[in-house]
Amino acid sequence: MRRIKWIAAVIVSVTVLLAGCGTKDAESVVKDLGKVVSDMESYKGTGTMTLLTGQQPLEYQVEVWYQKPDFYRIALKNKEKDISQIVLRNDDGVFVLTPHLNKSFRFQSDWPKNQGQVYLYQTLVESIKLDNSRQFTTENEAYVFDVMANYQNGSLARQKIWLNKKDYRPDHVQVSDANGTVVVEVKFDSFEFGPAFEKDAFDMAKNMELQPRNIRRAKARRARLRLSRRLKELSLPKAIQKERLLRMKWRVLHRTGRRPVRQTRPEPSRRLVSPLPELPESCR
Repeated sequence: MRRIKWIAAVIVSVTVLLAGCGTKDAESVVKDLGKVVSDMESYKGTGTMTLLTGQQPLEYQVEVWYQKPDFYRIALKNKEKDISQIVLRNDDGVFVLTPHLNKSFRFQSDWPKNQGQVYLYQTLVESIKLDNSRQFTTENEAYVFDVMANYQNGSLARQKIWLNKKDYRPDHVQVSDANGTVVVEVKFDSFEFGPAFEKDAFDMAKNMELQPRNIRRAKARRARLRLSRRLKELSLPKAIQKERLLRMKWRVLHRTGRRPVRQTRPEPSRRLVSPLPELPESCR
């Protein structure tokens, strides 16, 4: 009998001990998050960001790279609207790149320190740490924080953040307005701490070369069409080519409000129209 009681007591003690080790409160999680950020060397994440502010949801594929101390690369892509941009921060400044249009803009800024983003890990952790009235709960394999939204857009009031219990990586973020309506949502497909990047991963010139395969194919297809049209034009008599060039110049000047020296449209050259060949008598 004593042996049974002793075994039962051991089982209860072990169960209580395991349960206590697996439970964390908000303060301990916040403390751990601060340590994760301070020790963090790099991270890489991919996911989907959905904007729910319009009549139809607008989805962006998001890829986020970070390397200590302040190197960032955020690639945003929307297939429906054919939008593809890269926000890049390196030692030279902050750049907004549009590789498929071969355009880049550079500006001096403290971004993202002065303008947090919902897909950046540092922004999420900072909003959790700053809100002393944070709400905390657990759901399955995640710690869930409901905190004030720390963004420049005043219409974004609160956000709900799901962090994986194992390593505190972000799984899901919902940002809502003052009425509690979700207006921005981010779902991470993958998130990795400590990846190794190539030396030129945050180089502007290198990222201008990183174009999706479908964009490269589209550009090549348009180039082939232009070449085909040009070859067809070259096969025409020179007089017809000259007349077409004059007509094109007239249209361009007319659209810009300017008038060419010759105020009237060039008359089509009737001499250039070759007569139809006469049919043989056997075919008449």
